[in-house]
Amino acid sequence: MWLIFKKEILELLRDRKTLFFMIALPLLVFPLIFGGMFYFTGKAMTTSQTESLTYAVSGAQYAPELMAALESVDSLARIDLSGNLSDKDTVAGIISRNEVDFVLQIPNNFSNDVGQSGQITLKLVLNDAQLNSVQVRIQEVTDKIESMNQRNAFANLGVSESIQAAMLDPIIVEKVNLADAREQTGAIFGGLIPYFMFILCLQGAMLPAADIGAGEKERGTLETLLLSPIDRYKIVLAKFLTIATAGLTSALVTVISMGIWALVISVQMPMGPVVEFISAIDGFDFLLVFLMLIPVVATFASLLLALSIYARSFKEAQGYMSPLMIVVFLPIIVTLIPGIELKGVWAWIPLTNVALAIKELVKGTMDYVQLIAIFGSSVILAGALLGFCVYWFKQEKVLFR
Repeated sequence: MWLIFKKEILELLRDRKTLFFMIALPLLVFPLIFGGMFYFTGKAMTTSQTESLTYAVSGAQYAPELMAALESVDSLARIDLSGNLSDKDTVAGIISRNEVDFVLQIPNNFSNDVGQSGQITLKLVLNDAQLNSVQVRIQEVTDKIESMNQRNAFANLGVSESIQAAMLDPIIVEKVNLADAREQTGAIFGGLIPYFMFILCLQGAMLPAADIGAGEKERGTLETLLLSPIDRYKIVLAKFLTIATAGLTSALVTVISMGIWALVISVQMPMGPVVEFISAIDGFDFLLVFLMLIPVVATFASLLLALSIYARSFKEAQGYMSPLMIVVFLPIIVTLIPGIELKGVWAWIPLTNVALAIKELVKGTMDYVQLIAIFGSSVILAGALLGFCVYWFKQEKVLFR
């Protein structure tokens, strides 16, 4: 068995494509891809939300103070347009032709005297598919005028400032958050980390699995191996260990990559809460994350080997294995559902329990007693799938279909 395992590992190390998916992808490519994606997405959103916008106004003569406040905003530039800017079709045409970014319609009853005008409705006409925060920018201006008008109205009525505050906000709910920064940030990102780690482990094991099963069928080396005086189950175990080693290598490299990039971010990019969150995850947590990936990789290796044994060719094996990406995604998406926690039956559901445990570890709220259920259920599933592989490998109609 160990001789076959050694042979498979040596062949694995000679395959540059496999090494790329096992090592380079989790260590460099994925962090760069996702880091670049988050960086450029954030930069694009910041740019779009601060870029200069053009606008036109209908009824500007009714609100001189509001117009003065709008014109003082550097990121807003007013353009005078001809036509009836209170007409819906006219304004829709102006917006669709990109003559301005938005049109503000001010009613003729606009007044700073709340007691005289009552409640006023300003209409903001725009294409809201753009991430430019138009309403937020206008709201910042109107909130200041609204606050001033409220104070003046209350002053005219002889209402003191304390009563004004009570009338505007009769009940205030003060939130006392007992969760620390790590728990809050972990609750947001903890559910995404298992998905990427599972995908990397599956990807790292997929190519070796397709090659040492279906690939050997194509090359005609499987018959030679079967003629050797080695029990079938030992051949399966050797191939299983090879696939599992590839998956575990991807898992280990992934965890190491997380630690290295976390260290780089914390040193080179002082980002406040993010640095605090990353620094709170200690080495023991990273070790547990890696250990919990072992039964997951064993499950993947058994399932991939069964598919590879069944497939007639390398291409057919890849076709069978590709849908596993969806199979991996479904149990992980459960961890993102509010109210799903690592308790009760969820601690015994393979893959989902590991994803929930990684999320709890990232949050720093892990109940270590649940490790019994996590490892127990995962080992049982991996063992059952491995037993099926042995049975599958003993079927001549499967091997030479």
